[in-house]
Amino acid sequence: MENLLRVLTASPRVHIGNVTKNCDEIKSIYKEYADKADIILMPELSLTGYTCADLFENRNLLDNTVSGLMVLTKFTESFGKNGSALVVGAPIEVSGELYNCAAFIQNGKIIAVVPKTYLPNYGEFYEKRWFGAREYDFENIEIGDMTVPFGNNLIIELGQKGKSVKIGIEICEDAWTPIPPSRILAINGAEIILNLSASNEVIGKEQYRRNLVGNISSTCLCGYAYASAGIYESTSDIVFSGHNLMYENGKLLGEIKPFESGILIRDFSLTKIRHDRIANKSFADCKRMFNGRNFVKIICNKKLMQKNEILAKVSMTPFVPFKNRLERCTSIFNMQVAGLQRRLEATKSKCVVIGVSGGLDSTLALLVAAQAVRNLNLPQKTVVGITMPGFGTTKRTKSNSITLMEKLGCDIREISIVKATRQHFEDIGHDESIHDITYENCQARERTQVLMDVANKEGGFVIGTGDLSELALGWCTYNGDHMSMYAVNTSIPKTLVRTLVDEIGHHLGRNGFDGIDEVIEDIIDTPVSPELLPPNADGTIAQKTEDTVGSYILHDFFLYYTLRYGMKPNEIFELCQTAVKQSDEYKFDDAEIKKWQNVFYTRFFRQQFKRNCMPDGVKVGTVSVSPRGDLRLPSEIEFEEFLFGDKQ
Repeated sequence: MENLLRVLTASPRVHIGNVTKNCDEIKSIYKEYADKADIILMPELSLTGYTCADLFENRNLLDNTVSGLMVLTKFTESFGKNGSALVVGAPIEVSGELYNCAAFIQNGKIIAVVPKTYLPNYGEFYEKRWFGAREYDFENIEIGDMTVPFGNNLIIELGQKGKSVKIGIEICEDAWTPIPPSRILAINGAEIILNLSASNEVIGKEQYRRNLVGNISSTCLCGYAYASAGIYESTSDIVFSGHNLMYENGKLLGEIKPFESGILIRDFSLTKIRHDRIANKSFADCKRMFNGRNFVKIICNKKLMQKNEILAKVSMTPFVPFKNRLERCTSIFNMQVAGLQRRLEATKSKCVVIGVSGGLDSTLALLVAAQAVRNLNLPQKTVVGITMPGFGTTKRTKSNSITLMEKLGCDIREISIVKATRQHFEDIGHDESIHDITYENCQARERTQVLMDVANKEGGFVIGTGDLSELALGWCTYNGDHMSMYAVNTSIPKTLVRTLVDEIGHHLGRNGFDGIDEVIEDIIDTPVSPELLPPNADGTIAQKTEDTVGSYILHDFFLYYTLRYGMKPNEIFELCQTAVKQSDEYKFDDAEIKKWQNVFYTRFFRQQFKRNCMPDGVKVGTVSVSPRGDLRLPSEIEFEEFLFGDKQ
């Protein structure tokens, strides 16, 4: 897999003041993981221990620190140019002052040394007693027999031959300041920030630390690796917990929680970081406004390791919340409801009209409408629900649609489209026995005509039920179910629709809409279908959408990574392979993935003309296809270069 940087953080056992033993601890970790990560990050002052206090002024400790650095540097040489970069913390003397530093080491060289910019000198911290603060500058210093770049305006470029990543370093307190070095580093090009820390533990600090690191990663659009000192530091007055964190663009990739031990190793996606920086024009504006310092680029010619899979959790359902599910679903549902409420108030409509099929999409739209009119203290019969049986309607879906409307208190109407559609077949000269696209679309457009005309008659407007996945694939009839006056599901993908119906349906069943649980369960279990073709002989659904267009699990996966991060087809394919391996529920072989990925790109680009005139509807997530908001594309894109060929 390409465009990944693998970083490892650890909080090794520290032996306070014993550089030799600390080097041995670090060497043990490096030896085991030198070929398994691009960077190995240690905590602040890991060569000596953070809690040496006045021992930092002892010449024996300082001389041993230099010797220890040379030992570690020599040790990395035996792993060659492809061995991990090692980042350790050490007190380093420069021009008669002592600095709290990070040393970046690789293949027998100290590539750079970065001093701490801000020194805490309050509460339990007394760093200015021992160390000097450093303004943004650069010079070359001597460490042992090496000349080493020294300064806190350094950006290290790790990699070679166009496959590299820019690294910035800050140390503990730096991150806790109003304008941390990480922000300056990021707007000057650093894509990954490394933080060597010794953050003691007090009540509430654990979550504060998460929020702090996550916020920097989010606003700086960067990867952030944080390694903190562990429990073997001195406990004379304070205790350290070894809390290690990794964030990518504000998302937690992984952590070693306080007082737990272990190794944290994760992959940062450079594609995601670079995409968001390109897309976020405010980030570029900050670069222009605050790019006043001259940062020095330091080259480290380590080849980034080849990754066969990504070391991160990759869900097959990226749109679906996996934690706090009801809370997240409620938030999404409330956004849908608020959008519809505002439109009802603005139009002063007497009612809203929904075509109710007994499927997932119309169920969600109906739940949104029922809650919206309740919030506005309007009668529940303000929602006019119309079931429109056609040639493919089954007893199961019709029964579910009527039952649901009854439980929600809607104005229930049944209008068959069979007679009108047959008349239309006769008018245009279509043979009813030919079940082609004309046969299907005539029914879809007849249903839309019924809904529009009833809305006109009753002084209301039509609520669209189609979802984001259908819009992406163009799986809707142009000017049929494609059209409405307001579309509440327009930014909800199919995989999330199912989850919302499940969570919100049962939640509403416990909160004011009694008795809907059973019908909600059956709707969830019903196959996804437009029901435009006649049912099977036993009355079950014959036309199943996923038999034609492919699994919505796959299509939503492709959609998410195509629009959210602008990933290349091959990157998405490899991510999907990883997600399948990690999943116990969804299993697709490589041929299936490529087949349906080709279908996705073909339908996505060919159907842009439908999205160019889609109705209004609120955006609830990071992916939307509205031409007035997130997605502006021509309808004539030549997309062949997105497709996998026969030999790929």
